[in-house]
Amino acid sequence: MFTMKLLLFILWIAFCSAIPFWNTSEVQPFITNGEMAEVGQFPYQAGINVSFGDLGWTWCGGTLISHYWVITAAHCMDGAESATVYLGATNIQDEDEPGQKRFVVDKSRIIVHSSYLASTTANDISLIRLPRFVIFTDRIRPASLPRRVNGSFPTYESLKAIASGWGRDSDASETVSPVLKYVEMPIMPQAVCRMYWSGAVSEKMICMSTTSGKSTCHGDSGGPLVYRNGNSTYLIGATSFGSSMGCQVGFPAVFTRISSYLEWILDHVIVSSKPINFL
Repeated sequence: MFTMKLLLFILWIAFCSAIPFWNTSEVQPFITNGEMAEVGQFPYQAGINVSFGDLGWTWCGGTLISHYWVITAAHCMDGAESATVYLGATNIQDEDEPGQKRFVVDKSRIIVHSSYLASTTANDISLIRLPRFVIFTDRIRPASLPRRVNGSFPTYESLKAIASGWGRDSDASETVSPVLKYVEMPIMPQAVCRMYWSGAVSEKMICMSTTSGKSTCHGDSGGPLVYRNGNSTYLIGATSFGSSMGCQVGFPAVFTRISSYLEWILDHVIVSSKPINFL
């Protein structure tokens, strides 16, 4: 038990440490060994610059799910004083990028799951309510929440899913990237993922294979894991944690399973009387 708690504490430190934006003299790339995103390719992608007041700030990802709401990780927002949410962005360094919008939110608009536990990363999910109605464009459009198939939610095991973000490109990088990248990898069977993580992975989590050095990394936390079926894009995960040994070592990347929190999401969204996307 002590060993597992120590491992999770190390993972927590690895994924939640404040990550600087970029070094302008030596720009570092993004998700490890990922592909460069085209403009408008991931219109649901949000970037979040999170402020903790005097304690500093960190960078995370998120997913737009309606005109008002963004889903991200609890470990990104727990204790936050405020945040700046980027929508429609490919290059977050370019304030004049066409179609890019930024929204400043204070802590009253941040909802961290009340049962979130930093020590185990359980219930690693939070919501951000944007301060004004977001107009959808070709660069800003929500992802759909998961839906049941024949009465139950798919596991997505062995199907390919896409993770995206501005996180570090390699274990050697010291900054997040200004440019969005993505990886497409298969969802790992739950039983196999648990073998890697010695019981740290619950049914409320979903795992992605990270072969060939392709993975999420520091700065991608809270960002989307999506499954595409025809013209529909379903948000199935929010980036939660990975191995403290590095992003390129082949350990599965672990995400919060969105289908496990639909009731929690709807409880907050319905109370606000703002619609959510159910394509």
